[in-house]
Amino acid sequence: MTPRLKTLYDKEIVNNLMNKLKCQNKHQVPKIIKIVLNMGLGEDAGDSKKVNISLEDLSLITGQRAVITKFKKSIANFKTRKGQSAGLKVTLRSNRMYEFIDRLVNIALPRIKDFRGLKSQGIDNSGNYSFGIKEHIVFPEVNFDKVDKIRGLDITIVTSSTSKVGTLELLKEFNFPITDKKGR
Repeated sequence: MTPRLKTLYDKEIVNNLMNKLKCQNKHQVPKIIKIVLNMGLGEDAGDSKKVNISLEDLSLITGQRAVITKFKKSIANFKTRKGQSAGLKVTLRSNRMYEFIDRLVNIALPRIKDFRGLKSQGIDNSGNYSFGIKEHIVFPEVNFDKVDKIRGLDITIVTSSTSKVGTLELLKEFNFPITDKKGR
């Protein structure tokens, strides 16, 4: 069964973006390629129980098993050792990506305390959008009673757009609450 947002993208969003961005071909319209979620472990990287708890939480949020990332070299100032756990990473594509966007926009982001919208400055020159969430417990899949520590998430949305305007319009069509205000 195809996700709701994927059919919405195919039927409505492509036509809307063709008009807004003045594209001649539907293949020129920007689309979301993948979503990458990162969770840094910090001091908890040495404790295997806390790593496993974080791994389960991130796997519940995304519906896909997370990968443990390792340090590539030792740095004494940061107290890191080569091969030690650094964080967790998940890359979502296709149907799981659209389902995650649906849950993120409609359920998780509105649950953030004092949420005023996402900043438009998170778009880089390659057309990718990155932002962070301070509390991973805003997702309904995570059982608040079993959480030992509240962790943050970094979310990067990789698009096929080559401009900041194309990415911004694409995300607004997916109902991302992006504010255009500068500053705070």
